[in-house]
Amino acid sequence: MSLTRRQVTAAAVAAVPLALAANGTARAAGPRPRTLYLAGDSTAAQKYADAAPETGWGMALPFFLRRHPTVANHAVNGRSSKSFVDEGRLDVILAAIRPGDILLIQFAHNDEKTTDPARYTEPWTTYQDYLRLYVDGARARGARPVLATPVERRRFDADGNAVPTHGDYPAAMRALADEECVALLDIEALSLALWQELGVEATKTYFNWTDTEQDNTHFNPPGAIAVARLVARELLRTRVLAPRDVVRLHDDIPTSWITWPEATDASAV
Repeated sequence: MSLTRRQVTAAAVAAVPLALAANGTARAAGPRPRTLYLAGDSTAAQKYADAAPETGWGMALPFFLRRHPTVANHAVNGRSSKSFVDEGRLDVILAAIRPGDILLIQFAHNDEKTTDPARYTEPWTTYQDYLRLYVDGARARGARPVLATPVERRRFDADGNAVPTHGDYPAAMRALADEECVALLDIEALSLALWQELGVEATKTYFNWTDTEQDNTHFNPPGAIAVARLVARELLRTRVLAPRDVVRLHDDIPTSWITWPEATDASAV
């Protein structure tokens, strides 16, 4: 049944006192700050003093956000989309997440491990199935899921071209994001382009290369800051965040802002 303009106007006028009362209550209490929950692997995870200078990009993401949303970094070393769920880590996030919050999901590095049944997923079947658990879980609680393709490793061919390392996983995530109408941050494509721009030698200063280790997967502070900047720019581009939510997208971030707390028994899990 359609309503006349007069009926609509009358209904709107009648609702004004309720709206004013509700708004007054909200102003008195203040809006609840949003939280951005991060589910992922070691490339994004919080690192501790015993791992320095290794740095997850999730440690640098707050530098590009205003006071809200705050970042709750649940990314953990060595986890895949499957093992993160199987260990109950997604349940922990879903127990805390609230309407208006964001769940940012980045997996694939460990999903690719075909010899490890505890972590392996197949790109076009089980990988997508597990990612749907994150998407559906966030939506069921009024939060917004966001998918991020996995950041690329540092790998170059003999001609100095940066080459992709994640097989079909980024394509499978892109297809799922399209199918489920989920915002997609294409960090795989953007990081690959950045490594290509930097070249073989300069990229060493972004990864965890030390006198004793040549790590082409995990980042040091400059690398983590660079990838976090890509993430923040994508959050803005996809309108997950508004311009008022982000800062310093074009500013130099001092690496001294990165700190590694001492590990606790809980953080070692």
